[in-house]
Amino acid sequence: MSKVVIIGGGIIGATTAYALLNKGVTDITILERDTIGSGGTGKTAGIIRCHYGVTSISALALYSLSFFEKAKELIGTDIEFEQVGYLVGIGEENLEPFRASLANQRSIGVETDEITPAEAGELWPTAEVSDFATFCLEKRGGYGDGYATVQGLAAYLRTQGVAIKQGAKVAEILTADGATTGVKLVDGTVIEADTVVVAAGAWSVPLLSPLGIELPITPQFVQEVVINPGMDLGAPPVFSDLVSMQYVHLRHGEMLFGNSDGRAISPISDPDVYPSHASNEAIEITAEKAIHRFPGVEDPGVSTTTTGVVDSTPDNNPIISVTDISGLFVAAGMSGHGFKISPGVGRLMADLIVEGDSTIPNVKASDFRLTRFAEGELLLSPYPYVGAVGIR
Repeated sequence: MSKVVIIGGGIIGATTAYALLNKGVTDITILERDTIGSGGTGKTAGIIRCHYGVTSISALALYSLSFFEKAKELIGTDIEFEQVGYLVGIGEENLEPFRASLANQRSIGVETDEITPAEAGELWPTAEVSDFATFCLEKRGGYGDGYATVQGLAAYLRTQGVAIKQGAKVAEILTADGATTGVKLVDGTVIEADTVVVAAGAWSVPLLSPLGIELPITPQFVQEVVINPGMDLGAPPVFSDLVSMQYVHLRHGEMLFGNSDGRAISPISDPDVYPSHASNEAIEITAEKAIHRFPGVEDPGVSTTTTGVVDSTPDNNPIISVTDISGLFVAAGMSGHGFKISPGVGRLMADLIVEGDSTIPNVKASDFRLTRFAEGELLLSPYPYVGAVGIR
């Protein structure tokens, strides 16, 4: 097998290298412009779930779940996966698509059960659940630590001979006669390779544009708020509230809140330039929702906020694809799903490189092709939820 260069030292680049190793590919170099996990991976909320309407995405998440559950055995590192479960609550307007989506998820092996608001209230005793029509509980879900996961993967990859170069910013991808020949770094170093994988999130766009490959990826600014509940909440499941349009899970005893309603994200022109603190408006919206949803939390207080960038596509689903240039592949535009499906994305990319097609059950490689946007065939859920900004 030829030499592979992976541009991007986040979770997608690392899982791609891991999957290639498992297919017998050993000559692999990962190039990271900063440090491993310093991009979107280190800022992820880390939610792990298989609750998706798009079958291929749900199947990627299901494949990935097995990796998260066995990570200590597979790579020798505790990735801090808290398997507390994943709870989704919806209103009456979403009953039909919700139940259709659950049936589809179960058909491919996702373990998810519909439960009553009363049962959900037992899992989150401080929550107000009377305005929900129904819930589902995915017991194998939960949350992990993106930074710990990618660092653990990087350590394992090094033991297997993968070269990981940090502070190695790529200036251009080199080609000749319609094929990839390698990359050139900003310091002038040329690294030859027959296969190049671009897995650099929103930063993939300027890398591919000079080659005439336009990625329809928009950087989106995301804000999250951490609230100290002032009390011990135990270990409740991750809570996706599709009535108030928010998600929450505990991290070190504190509640991490994010918005799911479109007000949570806004386009930015430069993925390197965004505020390091959530806006007052975002904090106020979160506080208002939190007070309504969790009246049993008697003395909450804002601890801190976190911000980051999500690389979004027009259909809010990833690009995992060949390109018109032989040997050049792209895995970007994760649209906020990246961490939870990353082992599956890495495996699918390795499949495309080695076999030319997906070998993951219920995952169609063509679903994630770059050309779908130009063809007008967006990857959309057959069971869309009202108000959920296309993320389901």
